[in-house]
Amino acid sequence: MTNTKKQNNSANLQRTISFPMLVLYGMGTMVGAGFFALAGKVAGVAGMYAPVAFAVAGVLALFSALAFAELSSRLPHAGGSARYIEEAFGKQWLSAVIGWMIIATGIVSSATLTVATVRFIQDFVSVPEQLSLVLVALLLGGIAAWGVRMAVGVVVAISLLQIVTLLYVVFASLTGPDSVHVEWTAIWPPLETTAWVGVLSAAFLAFYAFIGFEDMVTMAEEVRDVRESLPVALVFSLILAALLYMSVSAALVLTISPETLAEAKTPLAAAVQHHGTLAVSAIGVISILSAVNSALVQIVMVARVAYGMADRNYAPKVLGKVSKRTQTPWLATVLATLIIALFAATLELTTLANVTSLVLLAVFSVVNFALWWLKGREGKSKGKHFNLPRSVPLFGALVSAAALLFKLTQML
Repeated sequence: MTNTKKQNNSANLQRTISFPMLVLYGMGTMVGAGFFALAGKVAGVAGMYAPVAFAVAGVLALFSALAFAELSSRLPHAGGSARYIEEAFGKQWLSAVIGWMIIATGIVSSATLTVATVRFIQDFVSVPEQLSLVLVALLLGGIAAWGVRMAVGVVVAISLLQIVTLLYVVFASLTGPDSVHVEWTAIWPPLETTAWVGVLSAAFLAFYAFIGFEDMVTMAEEVRDVRESLPVALVFSLILAALLYMSVSAALVLTISPETLAEAKTPLAAAVQHHGTLAVSAIGVISILSAVNSALVQIVMVARVAYGMADRNYAPKVLGKVSKRTQTPWLATVLATLIIALFAATLELTTLANVTSLVLLAVFSVVNFALWWLKGREGKSKGKHFNLPRSVPLFGALVSAAALLFKLTQML
């Protein structure tokens, strides 16, 4: 195992994130722009059983979330997955590869979300696209560099707006004058192969609505009582997101036909149309904020992973510089922001966005396998950290690999 001394930065990251803030931050990493679009697509595949598909997806994601929870308790380090791989296999080069893969996916994802933000804005007002892309990226980078409390505060505030909006969608769906109104029992699939094949196919699609929980572990060096708070917050936020997804999905399919939802560009807006144009516009604004939220989370994550990698000497040490005033990895944040602005303004990102999903699922597989390997190496010994049965990360690795293959078959 590699034992590398911690480098001397100009300052250390500050532990300012409380448990409630961490839970809401976790919700913000998952309840983003993805669900606003996925709700209709999942209904198109699973039909009336879409809520069950989200439940199955939540269970599948939970296995990986549990693995990240234990690893964050064992190794509360900003490097996240890269640090876990080092601990399991003792190969610095492999840790570096994983770390740079995560940084690349974060940059591409944030660039994609920056483009989505500007295009959402263009639905309301005419703005110059290239300039707007750069300005949005710089604004988000500025928030991330200003201080972790500010960045997390923005994510938490938008997360609360998203949660309130989704609860409003549930209310609007169930009280619409022209709603279909199907019995609640209709959302439970019968014990037939055809029905469950559709549910499982939709569940693998819905799985992507949960991606984001893994970003929470990169905040490990800025969380109070990290060994206790972070594992619980990670699992709790995923469960809350799953319950929210299931509730919204159930309200939608019980009142709007799955076919209509599948064809709608903004399925959540379709549920509130009877409340007037103001309600529809509000959904559009929340969609913009959701994209902003997700992009900001990615910038924060990229900077922390770069800082953590520099801390372990498998990235340039300069990326580990922390501002004494803001106590954030300012140089890593600035560099990430500039690259994101460049990518957003110049590249066609559709293919890269698909590659991002593939890379993340590959990382999930490797991280789960790393925990399974660690637990096997230790035998039956138990530490004071959050502890899982060894079978859990093995199943998480298999689930992630299956989701990876499913995504590959969709792209081919």
